[in-house]
Amino acid sequence: MKHITIFASGSGSNAENIALHFEKSTIARVSLILCNNPKAGIIERAARLNIPCRVFSRHDFYETDTVLQLLREVKTDLVVLAGFLWLVPGSLIEAYRGRIINIHPALLPGVGGKGMYGMKVHETVIQNGADRSGITIHYVDEKFDEGEIIFKAECSVDPGDTPEILASKIHELEYAHFPTVIEKLLSAE
Repeated sequence: MKHITIFASGSGSNAENIALHFEKSTIARVSLILCNNPKAGIIERAARLNIPCRVFSRHDFYETDTVLQLLREVKTDLVVLAGFLWLVPGSLIEAYRGRIINIHPALLPGVGGKGMYGMKVHETVIQNGADRSGITIHYVDEKFDEGEIIFKAECSVDPGDTPEILASKIHELEYAHFPTVIEKLLSAE
């Protein structure tokens, strides 16, 4: 059985979707959820799902090995960033190189990088006049949204789409594809 650790900063809907996908899996399970926001909705979701959740500080993440030790304690095989907004420090990338993935709510490399998250991404896509958007699942490296691309899925950006409408389309793609891409990655090992 493989162990997945999810990092989340917000409501945690993607994290919950992944956890539910693997609930009865013989391949993997979500063993730990790590959160950098003590007010995040994911904390409540994790409790409801009976998944251990630990909140850590910026100091813990960047200046100590606290987070690395938590990953090792649950024998993490794959780290999944699901709405996690901090740049992963080099020490974690080195320890889990090729085993940290992220989902980005747009098609990379087009609309990505530092500060490109949430509604800002969808607003930018619409402002740019794009007729397509989507999701990009990629490996995490030392820079925001620049790691090797694993998977993309697209949706249309229709005339009259608001950022909220586009966000809804993107969420559907995330929920449909993120758990299955994770499963394929873990099955291939």
